[in-house]
Amino acid sequence: MTIRLVSACLAGMHCRYDGQSRTNAEVVAAVDAGTAVPACPEMLGGLTTPRQPAEIVGGDGDDVLDGIATVRTDDGEDVTAQYVVGARRALAIATAVGAEHATLHQRSPSCGCGQRYDGTFTGSVTAGAGVTAALLRRNGITVTPADRDPDT
Repeated sequence: MTIRLVSACLAGMHCRYDGQSRTNAEVVAAVDAGTAVPACPEMLGGLTTPRQPAEIVGGDGDDVLDGIATVRTDDGEDVTAQYVVGARRALAIATAVGAEHATLHQRSPSCGCGQRYDGTFTGSVTAGAGVTAALLRRNGITVTPADRDPDT
């Protein structure tokens, strides 16, 4: 049986920055069937729920991992370390369960895959990966976004 890692918010867990979830029925069914393991990298990194919104400033998730960009809250707090720790812990979970695939939530500074907010806190979206998505890809895990409405 193939196991995949999934964003915990997609599995119905209220762990997003705003205390909400972005429940995806297909992801919930996979978790219920035992073919998916949920993880919230932000909480794994020690952040609370709810928490201040954060975006990657100065690059994308790869740039954060390379020490070029940072993750900052909308009030300027540097939370880069928590995002990197959370990404490493999510990778450890994926490795422990033998996940070769991850289904992640779009636009997140950790899980964003393909799209993420651009670091201006204006709601603008740009291409690129979040910190966890970048780390998973660097370690050979295929990362895809969940099939969700683009406004979520």
